[in-house]
Amino acid sequence: MRLPPIRRTPRRQVLPAEVGGECVFCAIVAGRAESSIIHDDGSGPVAFLDLQPAVAGHTLVVPRRHVPDLAGLRTDEGAALWEVGTRVAAAARAAGLADGVNVFLADGATAGQEVWHVHLHVLPRTAGDGLRLDGAFRLAERTELDATATRLRGALAR
Repeated sequence: MRLPPIRRTPRRQVLPAEVGGECVFCAIVAGRAESSIIHDDGSGPVAFLDLQPAVAGHTLVVPRRHVPDLAGLRTDEGAALWEVGTRVAAAARAAGLADGVNVFLADGATAGQEVWHVHLHVLPRTAGDGLRLDGAFRLAERTELDATATRLRGALAR
């Protein structure tokens, strides 16, 4: 199955998350959609190249089971996702595609998730590759950090 673009942003095309009512990543995992697979052991996560790579070797690692967000990911699935991601990162270095690696996972629309199937981005990095991970970084006051830590600890206890 070919994935038609539905709109273009200044930097990239926004592709459909579903084709014919099916999650595009589920279609890839099942072999019903085109992809450039780099890892599929038949039972764990599947790793394939991103159709619109930010850098050469930009890989997506997805759980075999359809899971829309991190909250639905089982612990064993998360561990397997990370294990395959680290293997892909090592392979990118061994293949000469990376001097370093960024790993990124967007969970929810606000975080930039566009396909509602959990996926880990493995981004091989080289000097001068032009990829920027920007943020509004600032030095926080300890009282602010402590208050946020208290909120998070309370939520973890639930």
